[in-house]
Amino acid sequence: MSKRITVVGGGAAGMMAAITAAEQGAQVTLLEPNERLGKKLNITGKGRCNVTNNAGLETLLANVPGNGKFLYSVFSRFDGRDAMAFFEALGVPLKTERGNRVFPISDRSFDISAALERRLKALRVRLVRDRAVRLEIEEGTIRGVQGERGNYPAEAVILATGGVSYPATGSTGEGHRMAEAAGHTVTPLRGSLVPLRDYGACRELQGLSLRNVELTVFENDKKLYSDFGELLFTHFGVSGPLVLSASAHMRRFGQKKYRLEIDLKPALEETQLDKRLLSDFAKYANHDFCNALNDLLPQKMIPVVVRLSEIPPHEKVHDLTREQRRNLVHLLKHFPVEISGPCPVTDAIVTAGGVKTKEIDPKTMESKLVKGLYFAGELIDVDAYTGGFNLQIAWATGRAAGMAAAEQGE
Repeated sequence: MSKRITVVGGGAAGMMAAITAAEQGAQVTLLEPNERLGKKLNITGKGRCNVTNNAGLETLLANVPGNGKFLYSVFSRFDGRDAMAFFEALGVPLKTERGNRVFPISDRSFDISAALERRLKALRVRLVRDRAVRLEIEEGTIRGVQGERGNYPAEAVILATGGVSYPATGSTGEGHRMAEAAGHTVTPLRGSLVPLRDYGACRELQGLSLRNVELTVFENDKKLYSDFGELLFTHFGVSGPLVLSASAHMRRFGQKKYRLEIDLKPALEETQLDKRLLSDFAKYANHDFCNALNDLLPQKMIPVVVRLSEIPPHEKVHDLTREQRRNLVHLLKHFPVEISGPCPVTDAIVTAGGVKTKEIDPKTMESKLVKGLYFAGELIDVDAYTGGFNLQIAWATGRAAGMAAAEQGE
């Protein structure tokens, strides 16, 4: 009789674990309470699904600031290029974009989840719409899973329930509760890749999107991170791709003070920007200062820049001094945003924190405390920067857990 394995969670890591275990000949049951598998997977990358990063071991590890060393073994056996080959073998053509981000050529995340579902069906994985409520453990060995609707005996269980971000997708923390009940330590959960709150100054810029700007993060006035791209001002602070990436580097709120600087004109050096200002000011020489920035800035930003520049709004442009112009140039290259903290973890794309890595075998993803219990994906205390690295963690840990669970005890 083939080995019985129950996988809890039908997201990226869970589907990969179920597929891998079934490919090894195991009899696999996949528990997922949602009507659709891969609910969170389908909304990643704005619905395009940044499947992985076209990278090898060293690059992958360099992009996992939280417990990256724990992933050395699984990444060395299944890196970004292996993930690409896996999905292309399932019939999903892929493309590589800026930063080696990998997407389906179709730009449809549903193509990824549909390919995984087809593979699950082909392997006759039993899909059950049920929510797991507790692990059945006897004498330190897993015996199965108790669900709301039934009992699922198993020789191995793979927990892949995700974190606590985007709870509407089903990530509500039940995996962490079951892990704790089994004796595991769950490190504090917080948001990574999360919008940021400011002290209220951004509110009047709400709805304004800035493209092709440079964002720099300072931790206690020390430069921490910098990147180009797009950001969005909101009623609570700032969001958008640049900000989500930056937030992953801001890991010590409460202990450190963070602030952002936005270079509104990154294509121009300060001397070039000064020449641009001189040209604009010549055109608007007889206008009030507050009416002389229309060619330079979005309309919504002008009152804020005027106020922060400390130049009287109705001072005539031809009366501005070189010092005032220099201060304006500095403001445009270093527009400040004081950060009060991250948004709640429920607003985050990824959960940082989770089941303590020291209690998990890094080669097999098996619990060191309960024989036959395995972990995969966001449930574990590992998280990465943007660029497909978090999904790569899901694929690599899911694959390792599925492989080891099917082999264990045989």
